[in-house]
Amino acid sequence: MQEELQQLRTQFERELAQIASLQELEQFRQRHLVRRGTLGQLRERFRQLPAEQKPIVGRLLHELEQFVQQRYQALQRSLQERAEEQLRFDLWLPGRRSFLGGRHPIQQVLDEIVAIFTRLGFQVAEGPDIEDDEHNFTALNFPPEHPARDMQDTFFLTPDRQWLLRTHTSPVQIRLMRALRPPIRAIVPGRVYRNEEITPRSLAEFHQVEGLVVDRSVSFTELKGVLVAFAQAFYGPGTEYRFRPSFFPFTEPSAEMDIRCFLCQGTGCRVCKGNGWLEICGCGMVHPAVLRNGGIDPEEFLGYAFGMGIERIALLRLGLDDIRLLYQNDLRILRQCR
Repeated sequence: MQEELQQLRTQFERELAQIASLQELEQFRQRHLVRRGTLGQLRERFRQLPAEQKPIVGRLLHELEQFVQQRYQALQRSLQERAEEQLRFDLWLPGRRSFLGGRHPIQQVLDEIVAIFTRLGFQVAEGPDIEDDEHNFTALNFPPEHPARDMQDTFFLTPDRQWLLRTHTSPVQIRLMRALRPPIRAIVPGRVYRNEEITPRSLAEFHQVEGLVVDRSVSFTELKGVLVAFAQAFYGPGTEYRFRPSFFPFTEPSAEMDIRCFLCQGTGCRVCKGNGWLEICGCGMVHPAVLRNGGIDPEEFLGYAFGMGIERIALLRLGLDDIRLLYQNDLRILRQCR
């Protein structure tokens, strides 16, 4: 029986080395470790041995049982860990479909506008969202107590009203003129803030693109040509447009540019207020006082400026009739500009 025990140890080692799954390990247990398995039968035979053989055979049988139990338990832990790892990281599963994010429609429209003006020879400039009264109003020909200040309801940050959230991107005009010498040809995309009622046409926080050109021989004709070129590049060559006289403290003469309403095709809707046209841009020749405040001699140089709201343009691009839809995280809206 001693020789048989040695042979069984070799057999167990060989079988355990070939086991590669918990199912195969269970089959090994059913053959050898249950009550009527191989080791169980050995115990029954051990009881029938003569007394003088029991000490030696008993020791060998005990060593064999310990060996098998230890190897079985170690292999069981290893296979269970491997099975749990496969449940967490199953390399054979097909890949899960990933849903990539995209640029917001406003950002896409802004990028396209910047690209068009860049091709027209404009550089891109930036300015701070928090401005002082000097850059936002006074230097732009808004004297204290001037009624034109009431055109823009302002978020003031200090009791003395000297610091505020900029109401337009025009303050960058002053910063550019004071920092650079003509010729200047730049656009300024950015976020602006006005204390206005939120409606289908207006928000308290929105985006603008400001444009400024200062040189010796610029004219209103050139300004119109630039804006028409932009409209045809952005909306298409068949876009209908018009210019209307207007008033801005920092330009003289001033105008507003309208395009035919895309939503109603000129028949009238709530976005265009029933007149068939939608304003996309304010513009004009830079006021001589603004040039002087920027450190530029208006007798030597002329300039023109324009500004447009990005959200209103995005409405036309997406065919929406409510500007608030752009900020409600509705995937049906966000996916339209992908």
